[in-house]
Amino acid sequence: MQTLNTRQVYENPWMRLREDKIRRADGSDGIYAVVDKPTYALVVPLDGDRLHMVEQFRYPLGIRRWEFPQGTAPDRADLEPRELAARELREETGLRAGQMVELGMLDVAPGLSSQRGHIFLATELVEGPHEREHEEQDMRTGWFDRKEFEAMIQRQEITDAQTVAAYTMLMMYERR
Repeated sequence: MQTLNTRQVYENPWMRLREDKIRRADGSDGIYAVVDKPTYALVVPLDGDRLHMVEQFRYPLGIRRWEFPQGTAPDRADLEPRELAARELREETGLRAGQMVELGMLDVAPGLSSQRGHIFLATELVEGPHEREHEEQDMRTGWFDRKEFEAMIQRQEITDAQTVAAYTMLMMYERR
């Protein structure tokens, strides 16, 4: 597929929407809308058998959801993934990790968005004050053992695809 032309449709501090005029392999033309968002980091905070999650209101869905701490740098800045992960963990939960191991990478919605995420396991956790952004003021946090975490997925209380995929990455890492 060849990009013939790109037009920016919308932009704000968190994302950019562009429309690309494309040429397919068979020579036909078309358009493709792409949401450009910066790379994010997601952190799986693990203490023994307990996982730490955050719950917040997700405006596009209109409901509160539990998920692992995750996010991007302000104003679409590029930060080193490990630094971004440590920042998100501290900001959203107040936790600081003595050890961070990268578990892998996820593509959020590759048919729609260019956003990719680095997934980290955080252990040797020390509690401290959170440093939440203004948009995160209603955020709550909690520890959940793995049995409860899995039950929350089954009850559809955890539906964030990145959180579920990160948990799968954690289980694969532990089997090594």
